[in-house]
Amino acid sequence: MASIFTKIINREIPGHIIAEDENNIAFLDIMPLVKGHVLVVPKKEVDYIFDMASEDLTALHLFAQKVAKAMDKTIKCTRIGVAVIGLEVPHVHIHLVPLKTMDDINFTRPKLKLSQEELGEIADTIRGGFDS
Repeated sequence: MASIFTKIINREIPGHIIAEDENNIAFLDIMPLVKGHVLVVPKKEVDYIFDMASEDLTALHLFAQKVAKAMDKTIKCTRIGVAVIGLEVPHVHIHLVPLKTMDDINFTRPKLKLSQEELGEIADTIRGGFDS
């Protein structure tokens, strides 16, 4: 059965997509730790990051770097934190989390509940970082 991420990739369910290329996609986490929390996902469904082919893993990280730079330009934060947990969804994903404090990337914290309108505004803001 396809993961929820594959359903977003295939446009079977909505997602606030930030960027994509032929192999990777970035979209907002709908249960973010902080505003601007982005997931970077390979389009090919692989469960465990270290099972990815080397070239695919490299491409995923280079894509994540581009997304993080756009985030850094558009979100007020100290830096963009990176985490790979891999337990929530059986599909590789990199969390890019805008950080002001170490606690901003604490996955045991309650998640934010943002409206679709708020998520859309955040996505638009981050997408603007690719143009500048």
